[in-house]
Order: sequence, then C-alpha cells, then structure tokens
Amino acid sequence: MRGGGRVLPQQLHSLLVLGGRWLFWPRIPRPGSALHPGRTVWARVGDRIAHQPRAVWVATAVVLAALATGAIGMRTGIPGQDAYTTTPDSIAGQQLLASHYPAGTAAPAEVTANTAAEPAVTATVRATPGVAAVLPSAHAGGLVQIPVVLADPADSPAAERTIRRLRQTVHAIPGADALVGGLTATDLDVADAARHDRATVIPLVLAVVFVALVVLLRALVAPLLLIATVVLSFLTALGATWLAADRLLGFPAFDHQLVLIGFVFLVALGIDYNIFLMPRVREEAGRLGHRPGVLRGLAATGGVITSAGLVLAATFAPCHPS
Repeated sequence: MRGGGRVLPQQLHSLLVLGGRWLFWPRIPRPGSALHPGRTVWARVGDRIAHQPRAVWVATAVVLAALATGAIGMRTGIPGQDAYTTTPDSIAGQQLLASHYPAGTAAPAEVTANTAAEPAVTATVRATPGVAAVLPSAHAGGLVQIPVVLADPADSPAAERTIRRLRQTVHAIPGADALVGGLTATDLDVADAARHDRATVIPLVLAVVFVALVVLLRALVAPLLLIATVVLSFLTALGATWLAADRLLGFPAFDHQLVLIGFVFLVALGIDYNIFLMPRVREEAGRLGHRPGVLRGLAATGGVITSAGLVLAATFAPCHPS
C-alpha cells in the first residue's frame, strides 16, 4: 500500500516493528539505555561555548557579516556569450557578425503596432538613441511588425536601456498600441519580474516564518532572533558564493532567479533546523532552567541537525557522469 508514491507513517511503523531492533545497528536501543546527551560531540561543543558565550557569538557574527559584504556589487543576468565555459558555434557566429555589422544584427528587436500608425512608429523608432537600423516591415491582420537592429549586443545592459527608451517612445504614439519584443526585451522582462518577485516573496516568506515561530514558541523575541540568524546565514552564503564566482571563477553574474530561489531554499531549511532545536530547548529549559536547558537541547538535537545538513549536501552535491 502506497499513497502517491510515499510510504505512509503507519506503513513505516509496521516495517520498523517487523524489522526489530537490529535495524538500528550498530547502536541498537535497549530498555533503559536511553541516549545521554552529555556524551555527544555537540554536548562538548555546548560546554565550550558556555564558558565564553558573548565572545563566541560576537566573533561568529563578525565573521558572517564580513562574508556577507561579499554580496555588495553582485550582478545578476548572465550575457549569452558568458553563459558557457567554451565558445560554441552560435556565440562564434554572433561575434563574427558583430565584427562586420551592428552588434544587434543577430537578434533584432521587434516592434508590433497597428498598421495605420506605421509611419509614426517607424519615424519614432529611427530617432531613438541606440537604434542602428530599421529593417523592412511585415504586415498581417491589421498589424505591422518592424524589425529593429540595435547598436549594442542583444544581451548587453546598453541594449536593455535602448529597449526601455523604445517602449517609452512608441507607447506614447496615439492609436499605435505598440509593443516591443525580441530577445533583449524578453531578458529585460525576466529581470524586472525577478526584481518584483524578490520584493514580494522575501518579505512574505519572512512574515509567514515569523508567525509560525511565534505560534510554535509562544514568544516574540526568540522568533525575531532566529529569523535574524537565518537571514545572516543566507547573506553570508550569498556573499561567499559571489566572491568565489567573481574572484576565483571569473563568472560575470548570477542567474536572475538565484537570489530568490536561494533565499527560499536556505531560509526554509534554516528555520526547519531551528524548529528541531528550539522546542527541545524550551522543553529542557522548563525542567532544568535556562542555561542547562539550552545546553541539553543543543546536545540532544545537534546531531540530528548535522545529519540532516550532511544528507542535504550529499543530495545536491555535483555529480559528473562517467
């Protein structure tokens, strides 16, 4: 019996009962042999931190913040010719065209408008800075399509600025209902959409996570602290990755979606690990007091969190086919 390809909890429970204790080899559980957190590696780590907790968190925060500053100046949007580690034939062909013709010849922009407004649209397009040439138009169904050769490569920031100018000018023509498309316009729309998504999704995720932590921990300060640590960890990962990509590997930019996907991925996982830790800390603190409870909670859950992180790292580790 399977539900949607997943082993259901009652099935897993049945399998564990049928398998017996040997499934947990080499540390087979026995009655009365409960794990003592004080014997774990994380218990020893907690004891060391407990001697100078302020120095540890300050030093850790400084190191993480220093790495996070590496994200300053990070660029997104990889130009087509830089998206490969070698030079494929398509890029070589574009470079050859650009050496003899305007750089945007290989991927002209497309302006579509009502046929009646063609003269005004064509004149406006020709007068727009950054336009190298206007090619012969095509007509169909009362619309005209005007290919526009840009003076700059289609995937360059200068070409994107030209597209913005084109849109601003042709949209102002009365009755034209003009639209500007093409490769450069598509890349520009993707970048704008990515910025909009980041501005919308990131605050929403943080708000949902905060509410979930408030409900779970029945507190206000602790959820804010947990979110701050996770966000700092995300910025640190982003900064360190950009430093490596830019300074060591020579990559010109990240993909537009990397920041948002990385945020959702890392923050969700970071909060999951905090959810493993904090309820146990709260439980132990209620029985033992705050300081011993924190140490006992870390000792009991540190191994689970570390194991989960190792499994995740192994899952997403690069795999090269033989």
